[in-house]
Parts: sequence; C-alpha cells; structure tokens
Amino acid sequence: MRNQGKAIMQSTIIVITALHVLSSVFWAGSTFTLAHAGGVRAERLFRPQMGAAIVAVITGAALWHYLHEGSFGISEQILTSGAACAIIAAGIQGISTGSTLRRVGPVNSAQALRSIAIGQRAASVLLAITIICMSVVRYL
Repeated sequence: MRNQGKAIMQSTIIVITALHVLSSVFWAGSTFTLAHAGGVRAERLFRPQMGAAIVAVITGAALWHYLHEGSFGISEQILTSGAACAIIAAGIQGISTGSTLRRVGPVNSAQALRSIAIGQRAASVLLAITIICMSVVRYL
C-alpha cells in the first residue's frame, strides 16, 4: 500500500510538472515573440498568454508545496526569486498590455503598439531571469 501512495504522488508531480513546463514555455515564448514583434498581434495572444501565466503560477505553487515546503535553503531562495520575477512579469503584462487593449480595442496605433511592446519587453527580461533561476537550481 505504501508503494501505491508513492506512485500516486510521483504521478501527481509528473502531471503538475508537465503542466508547469508547457504553460511556462507558451507564456515565455509568446512574451518573447510579442517583445520582438513590437506588440503586433497582442490582441490575439494576450488572453492565452495570461491563461498560461495563471496555470504556470498555480502549478509552480503546487510544485513548491510538494517538493520544497518546509525548507528555505539556497535552492528555495533562488526559486523564490524566479517566482517573484514571474509574478511581476504577469503584473506588468496585465497592466501594460491588458489596459492598452481594453482602452483602444484592436491595436491600430503606433502609440498603443509601443506601450504593449515596452511591457512585453520588460516582462521578457523578468521571464528570462525566471528561466535561469529554474534551470540553475537543479545543479545546486
């Protein structure tokens, strides 16, 4: 019975990890794309992008609960820094892109694109830091 509980826990962690990685890859990829494209097509990507951000944050919190709860060593400190960067990135995107899209609707002005691009570029830097944090923590 004990091995069955361990197998269920491992399966749960595997599923949560897969959801975390897939949503994070989409979130970061769409952010890097919008930053590079100067905000073009933001109206099509924003909702899925924010949905992926929400899934990434929730699954990240679940992974923290299962794998890191109760300790706060160097690995957890680095992961906390990465998580903070990701949450700040989502906030920047929600404020810059979300408010611009609500205000102007379909993006058809250079000023709106510039506002979106600035937010996406700032978020891309923060998400790059998040990716680095998640990548290096494995080797500490």
